[in-house]
Amino acid sequence: MSSLIHTPVLLAEVLAALTPKAGGCYADGTIGAGGHAAAILEASEPSGRLYGCDRDSSAVKTATERLARFAGSFELRVGSFAELADWLGPCRCDGVLLDLGISSVQLGQPERGFSFQSDGSLDMRMDRRQPMTAADLLNHAATEELARVFREFGEEPMAARIAGMIAQERTHQRFTSTRQLASLIERNVPRKTHRIHPATRVFQALRIAVNDELGHLRRGLRSAWTTLKPGGRLAVITFHSLEDRIVKEFGRRMMRDYDFDGPVDVPELRRPKSPESKWVYRKAITPSAGETAENPRARSAQLRVMERL
Repeated sequence: MSSLIHTPVLLAEVLAALTPKAGGCYADGTIGAGGHAAAILEASEPSGRLYGCDRDSSAVKTATERLARFAGSFELRVGSFAELADWLGPCRCDGVLLDLGISSVQLGQPERGFSFQSDGSLDMRMDRRQPMTAADLLNHAATEELARVFREFGEEPMAARIAGMIAQERTHQRFTSTRQLASLIERNVPRKTHRIHPATRVFQALRIAVNDELGHLRRGLRSAWTTLKPGGRLAVITFHSLEDRIVKEFGRRMMRDYDFDGPVDVPELRRPKSPESKWVYRKAITPSAGETAENPRARSAQLRVMERL
């Protein structure tokens, strides 16, 4: 097992939300290093069952090793949580967890390219079977497309300027490393315009684009919801506003007492339907001061929980 053990975020709050019990069936759609999964299995002993998946094959390997003491009570596979319903079928689970954060294990592997704290390859793929890397996107996408990616997925206020700098730089040399990209941005973007390192939003945007994270989230919420029994709960941990917005919109849609076709809600064309869910907590749950002091990466986490009616 990797010596870099991922600390699960909002662990006590996740357990309180899902209330694992003996005989229950649970799914962890982002198994990571297995921290949340281990706690769920422990809380649902001796007869609880957990199904877990992750797009990162190395994460599945690490989680399998971490969960070895629960042998016979879990099943893991490499894949996206958008495929949970195809795997498990409908009305199977008492609880489903989606933790959308990048694990410290992934961040601690420079060759994965998720962080610019250490120099590494501009990869950023969750699933390394897919062909496109962050380097491919940086070196081949049109300037306008790069600006759109930085603006929409990173909420970067200087998206157009940074995209132009990248387009100019790649005429001289291809982008291959995280340090190369981060240094270019740091040299040309004043720190006073950013509360954080000026490359942070660009790295977030590239990761989201390379992995189609928002598309997977939209499909995955519906897939996870399909697997829930009535009374089952879906718990989602988000780390930035783009994810949280999608989760809130999904929750509102499931709670409506009407439906409509197309992208625009026209009151005259609404069709009545029964609400499918309710919020378990009125507001998002955030980490305690103690947790953020011990684990700074938890500071932007938010947990939202809904229950299937």
